Amino acid sequence: MYHPDSRHINNWNEDFVKKTLFMIYIGANDYLNFTKNNPIADASAQQAFVTSVTNKLKNDISLLYASGASKFVIQTLAPLGCLPIVRQDYNTGMDQCHETLNNFAKQHNEKIGPMLNEMARTAPGFQFTVFDFYNVILRRTQRSLNYRFLVTYSSCCGVGTHNAYGCGFPNVYSKLCEYQRSYLFFDGRHNTEKAQESFGHLLFGADPNVIQPMINVRELVTYPVDEPMREFWLPTTSSASDSTSSSSHGYEFY
Repeated sequence: MYHPDSRHINNWNEDFVKKTLFMIYIGANDYLNFTKNNPIADASAQQAFVTSVTNKLKNDISLLYASGASKFVIQTLAPLGCLPIVRQDYNTGMDQCHETLNNFAKQHNEKIGPMLNEMARTAPGFQFTVFDFYNVILRRTQRSLNYRFLVTYSSCCGVGTHNAYGCGFPNVYSKLCEYQRSYLFFDGRHNTEKAQESFGHLLFGADPNVIQPMINVRELVTYPVDEPMREFWLPTTSSASDSTSSSSHGYEFY
């Protein structure tokens, strides 16, 4: 949660809440737990669960809006099947992700933009932008050297085949990598400081392949309160491929 003048954090009046930026990333644990507890769930059960999770998200955003919030950044889910802890738990090897969990994330993410478009059209003053975290992570796992990451399939801290379990746990002798900045993931689920720094630059950048309809967080923060949105979310045509090819010449930035 961000407000342009955070010195007044204790002054929770209506104007403060309306100008505050609410950043939301939620749902990953729901799908991780569902897949673990329902390993043979069929497609209809999976779709029903995605609908229940996204409906809950919509209700929670609506509750914030009813409480005076108007500015939202929603981050799509990462490719959950590519998390080191998932690769380790499901024995996918070093080159493969767990596709069931990736499909959950894709189904979830496909609902986010249209849902927010509807809210912006029907709720006066509702403003939003979407950060395409799924493809940001997928590009870095598929073309890691283009982003100066040497290791994207295992963690810097932990134990196990992908060094993904137990970082910071009592009574677990975790291994810590020598150079964190070469890793995309610090532990089994969370990114390294270097990765988080790059995501921050993307949030404040201006690339519609990464964030839209408002092309950066700064634009959303300064957009006049109660002003209707002039643009809406559109499906992107520049999604990362699901292949694991590593490319190319030079470095990429989104």
